[in-house]
Amino acid sequence: MYTVLCISCHPDDMEIACAGTLLKCKERGDRVVVCHLSSGNLGHVVISPEELIPMRAGEARRSAEKAGFEVMWGGFHDLEIYDNNKEARDKVVEIIKTIDPDFIITHDPNDYMPDHTAVSRLVFDASFTASLPNYPSRAEGAARLVPIYYMDTLAGVGFDPTEYVDVTDHIEKKLEMLNCHESQIVWMRDHDHIDFPDMVKTCSKYRGYQCGAEYAEAFKQCKAYLKGTTKRLLP
Repeated sequence: MYTVLCISCHPDDMEIACAGTLLKCKERGDRVVVCHLSSGNLGHVVISPEELIPMRAGEARRSAEKAGFEVMWGGFHDLEIYDNNKEARDKVVEIIKTIDPDFIITHDPNDYMPDHTAVSRLVFDASFTASLPNYPSRAEGAARLVPIYYMDTLAGVGFDPTEYVDVTDHIEKKLEMLNCHESQIVWMRDHDHIDFPDMVKTCSKYRGYQCGAEYAEAFKQCKAYLKGTTKRLLP
């Protein structure tokens, strides 16, 4: 049994890119913790940030409850996260020390949104910093230096996977979790004319074609010194 920590930027990022994989982790007996660093308060053009914060928090909780995941928050708002922000780094250090995961899933360093790429760099930085017992932190001790897996970019743009996870048996639950995020799905349908659940399902099918599964999720392992492993950690 592993402890899996998914550090995402916004509520719904996890459902889009790696919910099927985390469902398989839970199924094999892993502890699954999902941390949303940002509230997603700027994720709408009509609903005000003040209204959207509790709305998106509720959507994320309902999604996590469906899967049996633990959910936690970083306490930041959109565009408050950037990789040279010590407050943000220290918060991620605290999260990693507190959970002490066996591996981490987070955003790709080359994703499309500044918040996503900043979270990716923060996790890389903080995962090393959290392993230093003398670095001052609200959480005591030191975390292990563990592998990081980068989850797929939106629509797979510019992403060359090194790992695949067959999520065929979990695709419907993944979409059920995604559909909890009504504020985002309705907004994208009405304003961007995008059927977001259909896009996510189509991308999973495309990744499935690449690895011989009906539906799959794709990842890249961080290829940094001391972050490698001989084990297959993804399910």
